[in-house]
Amino acid sequence: QVQVVESGGGLVQSGGSLRLSCAASGTIFNINTMGWYRQAPGKQRELVARIGSGGLTNYADSVKGRFTISRDNAKNTAYLQMNSLKFEDTAVYYCMVACTRGIFWGQGTQVTVSL
Repeated sequence: QVQVVESGGGLVQSGGSLRLSCAASGTIFNINTMGWYRQAPGKQRELVARIGSGGLTNYADSVKGRFTISRDNAKNTAYLQMNSLKFEDTAVYYCMVACTRGIFWGQGTQVTVSL
């Protein structure tokens, strides 16, 4: 069993910052990719950023230059530093963990950016 737990969401004013954390635990072998996805009301879930085991990253165009993904392999933890937040960043943010046992998702954390 693999558990994925996100934390760090909340309410922030436009232009502000938040840092999300994602911790994976349980019977985990060789985490390959960790990623952050988001889903706004009425929209499909979309990739925000992901990071491979070697540190290679890719980002959605909408967050490039504002968001930074990082990971601590020893702790099976990923982070998403979000700066210069915009109203349109409002969504539920989900962490995805891809490992040899499969792909696992967290329950999500709400990020709300006020105008």
